[in-house]
Amino acid sequence: MTTDYREPTYGNWRKPMSPGIGRLGLIGTLILMVGLIIVTLIAMASALLGLLGAVVLALVMVPLVLRDQHGRNALQSITARVAWWWGRSRGWHLYRSGPLGITPNGEYRLPGLLAASRLLETRDSYGRPFALVVVPATRHYTAVFECNADGAALVDREQIDTWVAYWGHWLASLGYEPGLVGASVTIETAPDLGHRLEEEVSANTDPNAPDLARAALREIVWNYPVGSARVSTRVAVTYAALPRPGGKRRDEAEMVREIAMRIPGLTSRLEMTGAGTARPMTADQLARAVRMAYAPDAQSGLEATEDQEMRWEDAGPTAAQELWDHYVHDGGHSITWGMSEAPRGEVLSSVMTGLVAPHHDIARKRVTFLYRPYDPGSAAGIVERDRKDTRFRIGGVGTAARTEIDVVRSDQSALEEARGSGVTRFTVLVTATVRSADELPLAAAAIDTLAPTARVRLRRMYGSQASAFAATLPLGVVLPDHLRIPGVVRESL
Repeated sequence: MTTDYREPTYGNWRKPMSPGIGRLGLIGTLILMVGLIIVTLIAMASALLGLLGAVVLALVMVPLVLRDQHGRNALQSITARVAWWWGRSRGWHLYRSGPLGITPNGEYRLPGLLAASRLLETRDSYGRPFALVVVPATRHYTAVFECNADGAALVDREQIDTWVAYWGHWLASLGYEPGLVGASVTIETAPDLGHRLEEEVSANTDPNAPDLARAALREIVWNYPVGSARVSTRVAVTYAALPRPGGKRRDEAEMVREIAMRIPGLTSRLEMTGAGTARPMTADQLARAVRMAYAPDAQSGLEATEDQEMRWEDAGPTAAQELWDHYVHDGGHSITWGMSEAPRGEVLSSVMTGLVAPHHDIARKRVTFLYRPYDPGSAAGIVERDRKDTRFRIGGVGTAARTEIDVVRSDQSALEEARGSGVTRFTVLVTATVRSADELPLAAAAIDTLAPTARVRLRRMYGSQASAFAATLPLGVVLPDHLRIPGVVRESL
């Protein structure tokens, strides 16, 4: 007996809308309204001064109205450029470590947002060792899992859809995790140098084997890694220090014990999503992964010396320099893009296959999905507020068809949340690393070609390449918690 199978589609990703007039948003609309009131009062006293005030108001409003293809207004672009030149004039774009650098004790610490980070190693409730990345500035604790995903090749479509459903359940369950502030999935592709294959073959070769068999194995070890790539999948979960019942925040020892108890449950549920066997990464494994990201040429040496433990204080680059449109670090040149718009229409489960797959023009590539789940109480308020904002916009003159569709989608999101679905804010970051500056145009062209197949719109992270590069690493960097606007931490973007 056969049944007709219909492959499901996915969509309805919504970006929260701000109520306001046209493209101005809430803040721009308030500025316009207050400005008009002031101009009117001035005009009542002097028509000439009122006309001058109207001109000034128009000049103020022009940067708020003009927007590029990614939705950023001119004021945001000008602010980013001024901030970049200010930081460059003070030398914040340069980093030097080691004996001749600025780091204490000649260490090779991570630059930028992760400069003060520490790495702890303890054991979970199953007795497995795991690493915990501690960022003192935000009081965040991050555990990282290594997954052995088998991929979708030769797998029934029904099984793939089941994996996607379980992945949705896993993301929704993060909203019920006390203190969880972020999660990320990093898929990294890098050249396979064949060291592990050589060690496996050498360890399992019988000394008394025939010469022909031994020669065949040597040929396999020599030829198999040529042109092949290694795909690594890592999942990171980030917790913030929770307050005790008395109000005082829990200390480091309490957070370590609590996270250690939660890791077995998180990894067991991950295995149902098609991620394969999920196991927590040790301190040595995580330090090696970060070191390879900052120093691509160090991969061969690190794989050949796996018996030597890698320290977190030696995982950073010797030198790094941030430029406006790319990042230079220990023999590597990287460009990072960020998602400015999710797919508008419906997509299939394989939509990201091309973007995360290895590419011959890119030496190392990382595609990182950043998630910020909301607890059920906050989720209900978010979808209801978005529903009201979209209905406010539809009341305007000359309503566009896209606005009408936004109303339908916001109603659907509110209905799904009321039925128990989770609400998660997410974005996608893509980092392409090559070994010379001459290869950067090829890498950029490759990403520009892959992005349309994934139905996402990517924007190069101009002026923030170093921070975006750090966010693509599986270290649980929650970017909004690191942003400061004269000393005030912004909660969200």
